[in-house]
Amino acid sequence: MFEILNQTTLVLTAEIAYVVILIGVCLKIIYDTRSASKTLAYLLFAIFVPVIGIIFYFSFGINYRKSKIYNKKLEIDESQKQSFKERILTLNEHFSSSNNPSLVQNQELVHLLANKKNENQGVLPNNVVKPLFNGEKLFPKLIEELKAATKHIHIEYYIYENDSIGNEIKDILIEKAKAGIEVRFIYDDFGSSGIRKNIIKELQSNGVQAFPFNKIKLIYFANRMNYRNHRKIVIIDGVTSFIGGINISDRYRNSLDSKLYWKDAHLMIKGYSTLSLQQIFMADWNFCSEENIMVTNDYFPQIDIDNKNAIPVQITSSGPDSELPSILFSIVQSINLAKKEILLTTPYYIPDQTLQDSLVIAALSGIDVKLLVPKRADSLFVSIATQSYFEDLLNAGAKIYQYNKGFIHAKTFVTDRQLASIGTANLDARSFDLNFEVSSLIYNEKIAQELALEFEKDLSDSIEITLETWVKRSRIRKLIERILRLLSPFM
Repeated sequence: MFEILNQTTLVLTAEIAYVVILIGVCLKIIYDTRSASKTLAYLLFAIFVPVIGIIFYFSFGINYRKSKIYNKKLEIDESQKQSFKERILTLNEHFSSSNNPSLVQNQELVHLLANKKNENQGVLPNNVVKPLFNGEKLFPKLIEELKAATKHIHIEYYIYENDSIGNEIKDILIEKAKAGIEVRFIYDDFGSSGIRKNIIKELQSNGVQAFPFNKIKLIYFANRMNYRNHRKIVIIDGVTSFIGGINISDRYRNSLDSKLYWKDAHLMIKGYSTLSLQQIFMADWNFCSEENIMVTNDYFPQIDIDNKNAIPVQITSSGPDSELPSILFSIVQSINLAKKEILLTTPYYIPDQTLQDSLVIAALSGIDVKLLVPKRADSLFVSIATQSYFEDLLNAGAKIYQYNKGFIHAKTFVTDRQLASIGTANLDARSFDLNFEVSSLIYNEKIAQELALEFEKDLSDSIEITLETWVKRSRIRKLIERILRLLSPFM
């Protein structure tokens, strides 16, 4: 009898303890999660899937933007910091009185990203800003610039593979390190897991400093796997830089024996916007290496600029270490400021409500909205979740195209053929909330036109989805879409 009472008491105590823990977790979810839809999803999962729901939230759902666990460790001398800010302010003033039509139309966007909450990333002048499409265009130029380095090379990649191009670049880095040039290498421990035991060891044994951005350990596996460094940055001598969607992998080369054609976009910069990327890299480096690199003229040099032909570029970054989802805000503001045309390319489209509504409003307002996504995605679930957003856009008058030549991996947009963007962020919740990302905004009509023409070229290899055909899909298909859309906050 007493044994039964003891067991009943034990069970009752455990149930009370679990309810208390559940209430605490629910309060943390409500307090911590920015998106209302994501908050509801985590709450329902925690409540209706006992224990597993709570474990899932602590593994994948904690908002590190609020907890500041990834605070940047860029510790710099205050006088140098002030000097750098004054230099940037002077360069910003170069464009404040500019008649550049893109800067005039997008002044609110410029001010948004130059706000101190967005780390004062202003518009900076550059001599060269060159879009490079696909690995077959990027890799030869990247190799050429790496070989020309005389002071330092800083590289940061989400995916770096142990293949032909990966080893070719590795050999250059080793050669430069042996010649006395500083070489620093950041890799994502999840995306580049295949090089831990080969390329990384070879780099380190030959004078290259290499660190994983966020080393995955078993006890932290799920959590650290969820927060990925998705940036692709190369900085050479503080003057030349590369940013975009192309990882270091042979798949981007599109050789004759390639099984799948990969379409992507990257950007080469020669000028002061390189210093914005340098600042991002150094903050990431100080975090993962526990080193304190200082801002000096070696890393932030004076650059001779052709003021008459200077190309304005604004760099923005976001991630769990940033106060605001700056890249999401920049895309939404660009859409809101467009007058005639919006061209968007992304491999994944799982937007938050603000982004979706902005595109719907733009299309209903008579702006020509075109969205280009892959027909063949690398995830069936993500592809179906993406398609769940199509009907609202089509109903508003937006045009949607599916790239049929291969897999389109580019993350670009163009508005009014005056403003262009190339970056690393997809149009999905993961890029806006969980990943460390970086993006460039180019206020130049010629480059915007070049990206628009490339977009039109890609449309010739695409199939347009029309509202008339889209609404005829089966009820089962629509049901699956709606279910996966409910799960989209977790993707």
